[in-house]
Amino acid sequence: MNFKKLIKPALILLTATVFMACNKEFAKLQKTGTTEAKYKAAIKYYNEADYFRANLLFDEIVPLLKGDSTAEKAQFYNAYCNFYQQQYQLSSYYFKTFYSTYANSPYAEEAFYMYAYSMFKDAPAYNLDQETTLTAIEALQTFLNTYPGSDYADNCTQNLKDLRERLERKAYEKAFLYYKTSGVTIANYKAAVITIDNFRRDFPDSKYNEELAYVQVKSQYELAENSFFRKQNERYTKTLELYEEFVDDYPESNYLKELVKIYDDTQQKLKEVVEQEEEIEKLRQESLEKKEEAVIGKN
Repeated sequence: MNFKKLIKPALILLTATVFMACNKEFAKLQKTGTTEAKYKAAIKYYNEADYFRANLLFDEIVPLLKGDSTAEKAQFYNAYCNFYQQQYQLSSYYFKTFYSTYANSPYAEEAFYMYAYSMFKDAPAYNLDQETTLTAIEALQTFLNTYPGSDYADNCTQNLKDLRERLERKAYEKAFLYYKTSGVTIANYKAAVITIDNFRRDFPDSKYNEELAYVQVKSQYELAENSFFRKQNERYTKTLELYEEFVDDYPESNYLKELVKIYDDTQQKLKEVVEQEEEIEKLRQESLEKKEEAVIGKN
């Protein structure tokens, strides 16, 4: 007889039997157990890393433990149960509630950090809406301001760096998207220039600033090229200003070779625009003089 073939089915059957027995025991505890029994069982499940069952029991008994000496610990553990099950919105809520309720607790500092850290864990990737990220940044910064010497300070600082990099990448992608889609509408050239200005103000030390400054010069040039004549003088002049800023900030840039061509072309185009403006002004003055002469002649 092949005993090895019999061992696996036997183990599966035994595991299933134990599981069913545990489920029956847990169901009985939920139905007929006292608050004290449920509390002890919840702590036991928590220590065994069975956060699902512990969470179910804590949810049942926490409202019944108000004023009880076990209430503080039950709420704190329940927040962790949600965190370990990756229910970060719930854990952030429960940790924040704990801190508000037990501000003088020895667990208060940890609860505040875990509230902020739960927000950090719930923050989305850079390419999604960043409203939650902003909330997480505020929570982490508030923790550092409240507990500057905390053992969690280094983790907080790293979390903040991570979240700010997401905002930076999001803003970079937004600015670059306007440039990439500028051929669709002239408004996108203008939006690219403005958005890059905002990016460089918000992230003055960003690794993307050189590339975006290059894109900004190109966007401003294309904006001038595609503008009505009356707007071209102002917009070509702005192109030259942005080019000069770029040269001052990045004199050794690999983008300079291309931008020099844009600079030379912009100077030529601006010269032509100025000449046309002068000619138009000359014609306007001549027209006014003729009208004045006609009026004098009638009189």
